[in-house]
Amino acid sequence: MKKLYWDDPYLTKCTSVVTSIEESKIKLDQTIFYAFSGGQASDFGTIGGINVVEAVEEDKENISYLLDNVPNFNIGDEVEVVINEERRRKIRNLHSATHIVSYFVEEKLGKLECIGSNVSVDKARLDYIFEGSISEHLMELEEKINLFILEENEVTIENDETDTKLRLWICKEMNMPCGGTHVKNTKEIGKVKLKRKNIGSGKERIEVTLI
Repeated sequence: MKKLYWDDPYLTKCTSVVTSIEESKIKLDQTIFYAFSGGQASDFGTIGGINVVEAVEEDKENISYLLDNVPNFNIGDEVEVVINEERRRKIRNLHSATHIVSYFVEEKLGKLECIGSNVSVDKARLDYIFEGSISEHLMELEEKINLFILEENEVTIENDETDTKLRLWICKEMNMPCGGTHVKNTKEIGKVKLKRKNIGSGKERIEVTLI
């Protein structure tokens, strides 16, 4: 399956050929419809005019889509794939913002063990092993991050030289593996707001929202 969102994360419609049907579960030859992976939430949308209930990345090569009805199309048919544009835009912006946050956190506090992350449509989180409260650092981090975003820095996605299935998110000196959807320039992101949440002894969560 070709992941068209890797080439153009701004696409909201495409035509695909159905390669598999098992009751309400289907597969396509190519897609713009992102399935939950790497902490990034799935897109919402339709395939062949039918709502997608769930998108599952079965492996690095295959995504299956569970529809809310048994499809009236067949294997080999062409269908239109449509995603919710506003949801994609919000996730795209927030995901890129979260990479920038993680970079500046490590620049300020050193290499921390990240024990979890998630990007949804309205909020993202980064969970770290950290003794004490991270709150005292958030104002300074916010200022640095928002200044960096306002600089209108270009964002690129490239294939790793040794592993073509590995995607690299690159922005100036930042270089992080990621297969999600992202902005082309930080100016699209907006302004970041950070909030601390305690999730247990020796663990700290940074919640990221855009305002």
